[in-house]
Amino acid sequence: MKLLLGLALGYAGFLASQTLALATPVPTPNHNMATLSQKVYFNPPPPPKDPAPGGRVLGGAKRGSCPQVKQDLTALVPFTQEPPSVTNVWGLTTASHPTFWFYVPYSQNVNLPAMFVLQDQESNLIYQKAIATPTNPGIISVSLSADAPALAVNQQYRWFLTFSCDKQEQSPPVYVEGVVKRVNLSQEITQQLQTATPSQQFAIYAQNGIWHEALTTLAKMRQKKPLDTALQTQWQDLLVSIRLGDVATEPILSDKH
Repeated sequence: MKLLLGLALGYAGFLASQTLALATPVPTPNHNMATLSQKVYFNPPPPPKDPAPGGRVLGGAKRGSCPQVKQDLTALVPFTQEPPSVTNVWGLTTASHPTFWFYVPYSQNVNLPAMFVLQDQESNLIYQKAIATPTNPGIISVSLSADAPALAVNQQYRWFLTFSCDKQEQSPPVYVEGVVKRVNLSQEITQQLQTATPSQQFAIYAQNGIWHEALTTLAKMRQKKPLDTALQTQWQDLLVSIRLGDVATEPILSDKH
């Protein structure tokens, strides 16, 4: 973890002054008319420019004794790329204890130590959680536990998911990282959510740029109805829309993290 926190220190300066803007709310059509046959588009809020959040959506090259994988460790979060080589990984949430989603290419038989870490704007550690390697490669969720500090509204936090392939920590871990910011929705949209079905809630979140709740709502629907082809298509369309089509057909695992 010393190495992980060392990686994070380089971001402390720009995080302190970072401001993330909530996407301009999209006029939400009558959600009573929304159906799964309608394609829902995610409306990404513009990333901050001064400074950019940075981050890492893919785990990158093989480290230490990590096994070779066909697809890298992947954070299921929107990202932008700016020349020459800046990647911005970030999303909005309305939850005090949001859920994060990742594609993990490793299986339980390799037993790699993994850790989820959350830091505040000053790079202070506010939460960390050991993550069990899933039984098989696939998409997992990591939720902040109820006893974790609640995310403050209009504050941004940096998260990391790391897999250590070198138990002596002589080589860097494989990791992904990004920024999350908690925001409040308007009273009108909040009221719509209260009477909406889960599929309608997904559409409302997506249309208003709230990534974490959009993805989590859709993932939970898929877990309840794993054979529903309309839900499968909606999931794939959503991930393809943020350029993560490589993991769009990977299974959503039931492992709790």
